[in-house]
Amino acid sequence: MTDLSFSLPSSLQSWIEAQVAQGHYADAGDYLRDLIRRHRTEAEDVARLRALIEEGEASGYIDADPATLIEEIIAERRARRA
Repeated sequence: MTDLSFSLPSSLQSWIEAQVAQGHYADAGDYLRDLIRRHRTEAEDVARLRALIEEGEASGYIDADPATLIEEIIAERRARRA
């Protein structure tokens, strides 16, 4: 494990101390590790969503009215079930 040393404004230090005092975290290091993990997960989720959006955009656009398109999809599903 690597040790880091840095300064924080007193308002951020107070925030971390309050989180620890409330029992949410064992210590400041625990808080910062959780924050970094959450940020990493969020960044991975955003990257995944952007890739899905790009895939969708690359597949093309449909000029049909959305309500009509949904009705057609529902009718097709009902026809397959019959």
